[in-house]
Amino acid sequence: MTNTQSFHVAVIGAGPRGISVLERTLAGFLALAPDERPALRISILDPFNPGPGHVWRTGQSRLFLMNTPSLFPTVVPAGATAAGLAASPTGLSFDQWRLLMTRDETVWVLSAGDREELAGLSSGAFPSRALYGRYLEWTYARLQDTAAAAGVTLEHVRAEVLSMARAESGPGWTLEVAGEGTLAADAVVLALGHLPAALSADQDRLRDAADRHNLRYLPPAVPSDVDLSVLPAGEPVLIRGLGLNFFDIMIQVTAGRGGRFVPSGEPAGRALRYEPSGREPVLVAASRRGTPYRAKAKLDSYVPRSVQLQYFTEEAATSFRDQGILPGFDHDLWPLLHRDAVWAYYSTLARVAADELLEPAEQFLAELRGALDLPGPEWDPAKEAVLDRCVPSARRTNLEALAQPLGRRPYAGAKDLDDAVLAYLQDDAAGSAAGEDDPLKMAIGALNAGRTVLKAVVADGGLAEASWLTELRGWFEPLVEGLASGPPPERIEQLAALVRAGLVHFVGPDPRFDVDEARGVFTGISPWSGTEYAAKTLVEAMMPANRVDRNISPLLSGMLRDGLARPKVMMAGDGTAVVTPGLDVTLPPYRPVGISGTPQEDLYVLGLQLSSVQWGTAIAAEAGSPAGAGARTVRDADDIAAALLASAAAGQRLTRVTTAPATVR
Repeated sequence: MTNTQSFHVAVIGAGPRGISVLERTLAGFLALAPDERPALRISILDPFNPGPGHVWRTGQSRLFLMNTPSLFPTVVPAGATAAGLAASPTGLSFDQWRLLMTRDETVWVLSAGDREELAGLSSGAFPSRALYGRYLEWTYARLQDTAAAAGVTLEHVRAEVLSMARAESGPGWTLEVAGEGTLAADAVVLALGHLPAALSADQDRLRDAADRHNLRYLPPAVPSDVDLSVLPAGEPVLIRGLGLNFFDIMIQVTAGRGGRFVPSGEPAGRALRYEPSGREPVLVAASRRGTPYRAKAKLDSYVPRSVQLQYFTEEAATSFRDQGILPGFDHDLWPLLHRDAVWAYYSTLARVAADELLEPAEQFLAELRGALDLPGPEWDPAKEAVLDRCVPSARRTNLEALAQPLGRRPYAGAKDLDDAVLAYLQDDAAGSAAGEDDPLKMAIGALNAGRTVLKAVVADGGLAEASWLTELRGWFEPLVEGLASGPPPERIEQLAALVRAGLVHFVGPDPRFDVDEARGVFTGISPWSGTEYAAKTLVEAMMPANRVDRNISPLLSGMLRDGLARPKVMMAGDGTAVVTPGLDVTLPPYRPVGISGTPQEDLYVLGLQLSSVQWGTAIAAEAGSPAGAGARTVRDADDIAAALLASAAAGQRLTRVTTAPATVR
């Protein structure tokens, strides 16, 4: 190949999704015949190290855990994920990398902390985010070697991209790079990940109050960015949010300050006691539901092996589209997934507690199956009739009611509420320890399995917009996240120990945070308990809002301002236009749609900013899952890579034509 004009790709964002784009581009490049390979230059632009990026930095506290087990995540096609995709230059999921590192430490430089963690890590255990960052770092290093061997120029520009604009002459883009001047690129991929966001009006109010009264207010942030050493020992600290960020705070100010969780010798739920260091703050936590997310079950697989979707199958879920029907979630999809969750719960119950049923287990399951098999709306009342006849009320469950675990009932003060949450935690920890033998965890496992199917079905306009807004995102997403997106099981066991030690209290459901101007303190109170807590420190235990219309990134906010991109607008059921959190994009490979409605050529988007055309964009690609389902992020990266290589090849053909010597006739 004599052409020296390289096609230049700029990937903005060096975290997992940026690495997936790089890996897929190199895989596609190597799949071409040598004489068909274009001259290619790839720049990865990010102030942070390629691979770990911002969130997965290898130097962060090893106490910060992933909320998926080792066997789950990958950034490259691995196992069944590879079906239909070009072979990967690295080919290792995180768990495969873990096994490689365990067998041969000499293949990569590991820290003492890495080696110690790997020695005790299994497929079903939850790795630290720092160790996952090491895997991403290794993957990028392998890709560097691949690029060099293939003649692809690969560089990392350690700087933030501040703005971008169309090239003044010809196709392509000009990027303004902090401290580096400008960079010209033929194509750009936005793999931006988590972006800083403007505070909500309520958060602004609390921050302003902190300034007035010399209080401490910590806004939403990536946990590893927060200086938790400022939380005062022995003093109350109000925390808004009981999701994954809360557990990072909890563990860092307890075990991270020298406290110890020690075995108590009691059953799961009370298996730990906490020995304080005396340097802990007293955490007063609150969320809308009043309790933390439920913990993951202890399993050796991501979806429980006993769970097999029988109603919400891919064939059933896509049958609406095949018939030319745009489905609604409540009417068409949820009744199918609901059946599977009901079956998972009661079939497990019949297996582990048959003696508690009011009819023989085999007869009960046959009757339940008959009810679930009924068409249309008939199944639900038939199912209820079977349960009324066969299952004691204490063993019944209501999946939708799990969204409100405290039942929206009044509590007689702080102790009554704390006792109720502690009972919830102890029961949840016991359920996690039971694994495949816990009916509720198996129902949650069915919902988790259904999420993979659901993600594929509703993507790219596969669900009616009104249903997306008010049903899928309105009620189902909070329900399933609270049930299936929870922390590692040890975190719930540890939290229960801290409650028993008097170091964590709970505000209650539907909390209100305010400022007592006279006392100069933050306050937190729930209408369901009536106890007001006061503190001089308030922490928002959540990530910055994933809304493109609230982002304060110089790059993306500038693109919106300049009309290069726009948020996606959907129509609610009453005809109201609703600005959604994600970008308006084309079908894959995703290109942003500008303010005029025109897609941007040679500009692609991957990741969190696709939240209005994909559901569950924050979930990593699942190792071993098909590229169209759990490994959708890998397929999206592959689609982008194919488009990049096609543009590069077209550009090379054009260069060859325009530089060829004239033919003399």
